[in-house]
Amino acid sequence: MTTTHRGAFVTLDGPAGVGKTTTTQLVREYLGKRGYKVHATTEPSHGVLGNTARHGTDTYRGHTLACLVAADRYHHLETEVRPRVQEGHIVVCDRYVASSYVLQRMDGVPLIFVEAINAAADRPDLAVILQAPPAVTAARVAARGAHDRFHAGEESSKRESALYEDAAKRLAQWRYPVVAVDTGEASPVDVATYLTDRIADLVEGPAAEAATA
Repeated sequence: MTTTHRGAFVTLDGPAGVGKTTTTQLVREYLGKRGYKVHATTEPSHGVLGNTARHGTDTYRGHTLACLVAADRYHHLETEVRPRVQEGHIVVCDRYVASSYVLQRMDGVPLIFVEAINAAADRPDLAVILQAPPAVTAARVAARGAHDRFHAGEESSKRESALYEDAAKRLAQWRYPVVAVDTGEASPVDVATYLTDRIADLVEGPAAEAATA
């Protein structure tokens, strides 16, 4: 039986190898088992702009790639995220603005530019930052194979991790509701269960009751 609840937008970000995709899949599964309407998605999206950004990191760099990712984000919000939230779905997105704060800066784009082109992006109801020791994430990336040029060993993992810590602080200043979760020793099930509980509280808490009153 489907639970009646307000829609919500939840994002998951973090370094490569931290478990974003696995966590997104498990959270979707666990919320669904509790009766919630859930829609899992990702950025870059699987649309034309998103696929160009996702598979074109060797072709597009710096400001060009940053603008391409931002353009896909706004299109993704307009065509997929907002409609689903308005229909009462919990939208769980694998990567969002925090990833731009990190990867575009790793690509040489000034923070002020990244902030400016993402300033109009919707603020999520919960912005999750997954973290783990760089040695752990680097080993996971090495085992599965790097997906793009941004990940080239433990040194890049260290830089990525530090930039995500900085991104979490900056997003909090933009009034993003940020929660950090360490996945280094916790099992994927434990992480997903914790986040599922947080999201359930979010959509059924006092604010949700007021919104539906």
